[in-house]
Amino acid sequence: MTSRMIETVTLGEAQALIECLAHEQSVLLLSAPGIGKSDTIVKAAEAAGLPCRSLLGTQIAPEDVSGIPRIVGERSVFCPPRILLPENPEPFCLFLDELPACSPDIQKAFYSLLLERRLGEHPLPKGTWVVAAGNRAEDRALVRSLSSALVNRVIILNVRVDNNEWLLWAKANGVRSEILAFINFIPEALMRPVPTNPVPFSTPRAWASLSRALDLAEQAGVLNRQTRRALAFGRVSAEDAAIFCAMAEEQINQFPSVLTCIKQPSTMPSDSTARWFVIHRVRVMLAAGQLTELTSDEVNAFLRYVPQEFRFALLVDLVVEWGRLGADAVLLEALREVTGL
Repeated sequence: MTSRMIETVTLGEAQALIECLAHEQSVLLLSAPGIGKSDTIVKAAEAAGLPCRSLLGTQIAPEDVSGIPRIVGERSVFCPPRILLPENPEPFCLFLDELPACSPDIQKAFYSLLLERRLGEHPLPKGTWVVAAGNRAEDRALVRSLSSALVNRVIILNVRVDNNEWLLWAKANGVRSEILAFINFIPEALMRPVPTNPVPFSTPRAWASLSRALDLAEQAGVLNRQTRRALAFGRVSAEDAAIFCAMAEEQINQFPSVLTCIKQPSTMPSDSTARWFVIHRVRVMLAAGQLTELTSDEVNAFLRYVPQEFRFALLVDLVVEWGRLGADAVLLEALREVTGL
């Protein structure tokens, strides 16, 4: 049995697609929580000069979509909600948030809106966008199954986190330098899988929120080692919080890059905790095949420079990978150190 293939786009790519499609076709963004789907939709609408009106799928009833009937003559006429059909017939962006969390009745109420841009007998103003967002079933976010009829009425864009996009956004939006440096050193910490238990976990939204919390604590004069740890452990994954706090106290934003540490070993931080942090990053990057630009001379010089305990930590389970980079000489020396031959 073959697994379903899923193609993904970044938030920037999703925004570009919304801007060129949404005036004619309905779009649904799906991803894990906290990566910035809502902000992307709002930014796309702003770029097009459209006001953005949102409906939260988990907090509405079917009549909030279809409208309430009233008697006109001998017929009933549905009066559409003002948020969906304002008196001023100008185009706008209709943002349907948490669409996958809607009940089946709410999903059904959206059918004509998504496909025909119509509420009963009332068409939406020409040029109006209909864009939705939500989480996936595997994200344990109280998501319901989407009906096949609804799926067939939208273009589904599965969105992924792109570190470079987020770092550019974060720098432009005042995210703290130690958080930017931390994500640069540990890119995988930007987005962690949704945990099985209801505990904090790392997402782009969580890191931005932590940055703001640290700013507020600093402005109030209460930011210290203990409060930093309390805020970090209360907002991001525990393993990320522990490393981030340890490295924030060592002024991580002043560290050289991992590649610089390898090519110029003398730039390695002198503090033991900081060195272990760099060693961890070297191992992760080596296992991911991200150190191929190094020469064998640079690799051997680096491995000879680091103290023995760090060298063995670098080599454990990665001997083959180091060998591919040309570290044969140091590997032989390490074997002699261990065996005494």
